[in-house]
Amino acid sequence: MLKSSIYILGLAIFIQASTARSEILAMMAYESKPAEDLAALNISGTPDRREGIAFINVDPKDGNFGKWLLDIPLNPTGNSHHIFYDRDVKKAYLTSLGQPALQVMDLSSFPPQLTTVDVPNCVMGEDIMFDDQNEFWYLTCMGSANVWKGRVADDSIIAEIKLPGTYPHGIALDASIDRLLVTSTITPDLSSPDERITVIKASTLEIIGSIKTSTAESPSGAAPVEIFRVPNTEIPMFLLSNMFAGNLWALTWDDATQDFKSEMAFDFMPLEFGVVLEIYFTDHDQMVVTTASPGHVHVFDISKGVLQAELLSSTATGGGAHHVAFDLDGKYAFVQNSFLNLPGMRDGSVTVIDRNTNEVVASMDTLKNAGLNPNVIVLLPKWNLEAGH
Repeated sequence: MLKSSIYILGLAIFIQASTARSEILAMMAYESKPAEDLAALNISGTPDRREGIAFINVDPKDGNFGKWLLDIPLNPTGNSHHIFYDRDVKKAYLTSLGQPALQVMDLSSFPPQLTTVDVPNCVMGEDIMFDDQNEFWYLTCMGSANVWKGRVADDSIIAEIKLPGTYPHGIALDASIDRLLVTSTITPDLSSPDERITVIKASTLEIIGSIKTSTAESPSGAAPVEIFRVPNTEIPMFLLSNMFAGNLWALTWDDATQDFKSEMAFDFMPLEFGVVLEIYFTDHDQMVVTTASPGHVHVFDISKGVLQAELLSSTATGGGAHHVAFDLDGKYAFVQNSFLNLPGMRDGSVTVIDRNTNEVVASMDTLKNAGLNPNVIVLLPKWNLEAGH
């Protein structure tokens, strides 16, 4: 209890002090780095295993670059995963691969409080998505074939969407067409990738059907992982990453048929980039995509639309390039290099890229040097650009 009180007090002092400085502060969920020969995803039983949330200065021009400012320890069996801000940026939600629960940080209180929200029968909690009104959240559970719907105001759970035979991961919503789309990615043991998007009527949570995200013969092993509503398009369009097929796939709404046209938007395979993961829309004309093997960040010109995306640059990072945080000033991209602690994709560093030149300007190795891997990176709200997430 005393240790927890010290951390809470430290957080309060830290937030007060940060308002008077010019640094860029990031929040990262982390876990212990496994031995290089360990192929298993779940290492929760490893002795002396650590998990937590680290607050670190990632501004490469600040004298305290890489300084670990605060640590919030977490349950070492939780397999902490992704952090998502609600649309009002009053809460931060941390998903868990190892526990049927969410950790919720109240950013509007002082000091912020971390509470646990139990989510029954949620195995491998992956992504959270919020509706445009910030009234409801949706949590995908890849290992239990379901999606949970909760209320943002009090985090009460109000509905379960059962998706039997699928492995829910990415999720996106467009209320204008009353559609909720969920990717079916891969079995929990990572052995059998899927190839489908489940289409759900958002207002009733009724399953309408599914869409295959490959033209290859089934099973194609495409493994669609993340999906996002493409911003600023007159006709509703979604873009998703096919993790193992190595491409981006587009779903365009057809109002006449009340269905989607499905087609490839960009293929990374001829360029020898694999494990396609995150997609970001940094402004009207630019898109950023990560590939974990080898670790790279790719910048696209989408001024003519995502189906005519032009690859402008591919910047090498550490192995396992996964999530990217962008500052509001448009100076930097901060790339978290670790994907599920998998061999060859768990470098543990954070690569800092100058967004004007798309060149690497620094590597933040604080967690890596401590024998830890970051699972996600977000900047604190004062600095954070949502980039379509």
